[in-house]
Amino acid sequence: MKTGAGSTSLPPVYLVDASIYIFRAWFSMPGEFVNNRGEPTNAVYGFIGVLCSLLEQTSASHVAVAFDESLTTNYRNEIYPLYKANRDPAPEDLKRQFSWARDAAEAMGLQCFADSRYEADDVIGTLAEYWRSRGHPICVVTADKDLAQLIGENDHWWDFSRNLKLNAKQLTEKFGVLPEQMADYLALTGDAVDNIPGIPGVGPKAASALLGHFSDLDEIYQRLEEVQHMGIRGAKSLQQKLADNRDTAELARRLTVIETAVESTLLSPELGRTEVDADRLNQLFDDLAFGGMLRQRCLRA
Repeated sequence: MKTGAGSTSLPPVYLVDASIYIFRAWFSMPGEFVNNRGEPTNAVYGFIGVLCSLLEQTSASHVAVAFDESLTTNYRNEIYPLYKANRDPAPEDLKRQFSWARDAAEAMGLQCFADSRYEADDVIGTLAEYWRSRGHPICVVTADKDLAQLIGENDHWWDFSRNLKLNAKQLTEKFGVLPEQMADYLALTGDAVDNIPGIPGVGPKAASALLGHFSDLDEIYQRLEEVQHMGIRGAKSLQQKLADNRDTAELARRLTVIETAVESTLLSPELGRTEVDADRLNQLFDDLAFGGMLRQRCLRA
């Protein structure tokens, strides 16, 4: 994965993980946000507020908002049918709000992307690779640690709602591994959020120690005999766990690696903001029964 080098004067490209902030608003915003038909609107209201704040704080010229077109299936389910099977299906009241959220973002002049087979993470990964190769720093707006693997030298991972903006060095300090090792880290530990199996008995400390000694999962297995001599507790048994569960680890890494070359007619590289479509925005906000304050923020953002 390309990480870039040196400084750059080109504007940053902001890649927004829409699902994180829609789900977060769904669970945190008051339930009394409803339209005139009694349909909940809290998730879209909270998400639009995040977009407004992002634009107000950054004056960003290059923004992409990535959505999950399917909330239930993607190519990872072809590899491992139990991927994300631990999650309850999204209720219809929430699915409806995903559509409104995209309509609102587009009306605000932001470029929106989704793919029927790939997840929003993969869309973001593809756009990050494209724009970094052209010299732009990348800022991934998310709370998902999986996306840390996309962060290079000049980039940032930004949990916007918590005001936590980290560069590659700071991500390493936070998670204990280099950003480019995150997929291998999750392959070792597993990821309960996505129902991805890891190696039994390998937790964050052991995974960090392994990836501090070896560069990635492939090197761990190429030099497996060295593990028993590492100065960590239970090194000998750790080597056996790795040996016994190699297939599990390699399967998990196929699931945790973010695709950076999604081929889709839906992935135009154009990210420049366009003029706000005031008519479309006003019509949508009338339908959602949103008040004037958020409406005015969107119109001038």
